[in-house]
Amino acid sequence: MAEFKLNINEKDYTFDVDPDMPLLWVIRDFAGLTGTKFSCGIAQCGACTVLLEGKPVRSCTLPVRAVGKHSIITIEGLSESYNHPVQQAWVEEQVPQCGYCQSGQILVGASLLENNSSPSEKEIQDAYVNMICRCGTYPRIKKAVLRAAQIINS
Repeated sequence: MAEFKLNINEKDYTFDVDPDMPLLWVIRDFAGLTGTKFSCGIAQCGACTVLLEGKPVRSCTLPVRAVGKHSIITIEGLSESYNHPVQQAWVEEQVPQCGYCQSGQILVGASLLENNSSPSEKEIQDAYVNMICRCGTYPRIKKAVLRAAQIINS
């Protein structure tokens, strides 16, 4: 066990956990933030995606020791009132079916738009190439990211 000081959603936490524990379990079981989901456990699907210094990472395989002093944003920290442009667009485009992967999908969109507020359809496709939605809502995801870009740029 070791002590780790993490900044999650702009709040400081201290955890005494195994250094090899995946960040996902620290977020869910110790910080109590359950919006980040466990699915494949091998960093292949993206349901566990969080933002580390604004970049999407798979938290199911990232050991807590590798986080260092980098800030972490989970779906709960994207917007206190759930009005981030990507979240607004997600609702407007009725993206989710089961919704299980949506927190990771939304965070990927938010990261993309933070770095490129007017992405092309190809750039959106490239950003989502390794994100799996078992319900197949890919066309709605793309439409929602394009709509969020319109919101940001209006």
